[in-house]
Amino acid sequence: MSAEIESIIDEMATKWPSPVVCRKSVKEFSGGVLSPKTLANEDSKGTGPEGRFLLMNQTAYPVESLIAWLKSRASKSWSSRKLAA
Repeated sequence: MSAEIESIIDEMATKWPSPVVCRKSVKEFSGGVLSPKTLANEDSKGTGPEGRFLLMNQTAYPVESLIAWLKSRASKSWSSRKLAA
């Protein structure tokens, strides 16, 4: 993963006001990149972020675990492409 991608993902954590992210808020947390349904599917396969827990009947993730999971799934290929002007 490039330093640029890692920096972008790290910035998500610094802007989030809480140490946890509810599954229903992952779209907001990730800037629309990740959906709650995707996380639910990954959790059901056993490949979701570590440390998930229930809080007031909501599935939640520690921010650090969610960030580590996103980094592990980040693609290098987009950073080498130039966006069309």
